[in-house]
Amino acid sequence: MSEELCIVYESQGPLGAEVARSKLESAGVPCMLKYEAVGRALGLTVDGLGRVQVLVACADAERAREILAEGDEPPEAAG
Repeated sequence: MSEELCIVYESQGPLGAEVARSKLESAGVPCMLKYEAVGRALGLTVDGLGRVQVLVACADAERAREILAEGDEPPEAAG
């Protein structure tokens, strides 16, 4: 990924970011995670050390946000 990157998701800790990465990659959107190495190595999640950002090419940012938003809406009431 040599083009300009945009943050499309940010989580405190790796779990949410890994889920977001899986959703994007399964939809064909290349992405990468950015985090502080010491937070990941030691499992720290204080003072921003556990923050993980999901980055995509800025050209794909809008589509990536739409993909990540899918499923966030509450289901329609059956009736």
